[in-house]
Amino acid sequence: MISKIFGSGLVLLASLSPLAAREPQTAPPEKTAVRARALGIPFDGIPGKLNAITDVAGVEVGFTTLVEGEGKLEVGNGPVRTGVTAIVPRGHGSLNDPVYAGTFCLNGNGEMTGTAWVEESGFLEGPVIITNTHSVGVARDAVIAWRLAHGAADKTGYWWSLPVVAETWDGWLNDINGFHVKAEDVTHALDTAKGGPVVEGSVGGGTGMICYEFKGGTGTASRVLGVKAGGYTVGALVQANCGRRAQLTIAGVPMGKELPGTVYPKETGSIIIAVATDAPLLPGQLKRLARRASLGLARTGSISGNGSGDLFIAFSTANPGAADPAQPTHSVETVPNDRMDPLFEATVQAVEEAIVNALVDNRSMTGRDEHKVEALPHARVRELLKKYNRVAD
Repeated sequence: MISKIFGSGLVLLASLSPLAAREPQTAPPEKTAVRARALGIPFDGIPGKLNAITDVAGVEVGFTTLVEGEGKLEVGNGPVRTGVTAIVPRGHGSLNDPVYAGTFCLNGNGEMTGTAWVEESGFLEGPVIITNTHSVGVARDAVIAWRLAHGAADKTGYWWSLPVVAETWDGWLNDINGFHVKAEDVTHALDTAKGGPVVEGSVGGGTGMICYEFKGGTGTASRVLGVKAGGYTVGALVQANCGRRAQLTIAGVPMGKELPGTVYPKETGSIIIAVATDAPLLPGQLKRLARRASLGLARTGSISGNGSGDLFIAFSTANPGAADPAQPTHSVETVPNDRMDPLFEATVQAVEEAIVNALVDNRSMTGRDEHKVEALPHARVRELLKKYNRVAD
């Protein structure tokens, strides 16, 4: 039996083989979301209405989640625990209006395609896709086809693209060498991307991920600055697949040491972090923002291990039309560097909470070869917050 989750909906599909037709049948009830704040975890800063990256106006997020089979690994047949996450910076209404962007690599044992051109040009020209390590190629090609279908070529038909596609490794739970992510899965995540609440946990590219040796995956959060700081919004979305159990720290509490356990012998994960803001920032300033994602990650205990690909991108939805070649010059706005500290702080806070949300808003999963990864136990988290006097007021 195959489960294929599109966006926030779950559809069961039957399959006789990896190439068999996938026909929808019934939809079981979805799990009830429990986010980190519901456990009394204290976080600094003021979140947006949704406490999600989609609090930045225009940003849209979509998913395709693939869950198939159980038991012994048979490469090409499963079990499958993987998917695709799509972030569309300006939404479907402005697909071909690039955004200023910057990237940062904290540790390079990973991949985020297209970043050389982001760094060179200062623009992110399309969506950000996040999937598993061995599906980067198909995702990259699918983005090119999708953008071409949505009018990316100019009137002469000339066009080229260097998509941004990032990955983390889900091979502990997923048949990663079975190449189960297909072009249509990427297309669906892009087509169904929308604003509003964002599903978290084992969804999209985060489906098979493990974070601090608990069930990890997708998490998001946001912060809204005060009026004196510009009133801007900063949002973060993470695909969290990093860290060892003993490192996990939540609100200063050594959770990992209080909840000992081991999933695998050494760190083999990574984390991708996307930061969005409506503050008018230039590429160099957005690179500075992307660097601050490292500090939000560090607050949760990570040391950015040798085996971890810790790759971050930040973009701004301000200054629409700044890349339009039809005009010889453009006038753009920017925040002075001396006024960026509130944006740095908001980024650190949003990233920290997004990672914790990926852990809290989740559930246990069993994957290939009966590998089981437990979700972070909510009751014990509450107990430990009380023990260390860290429960939110």
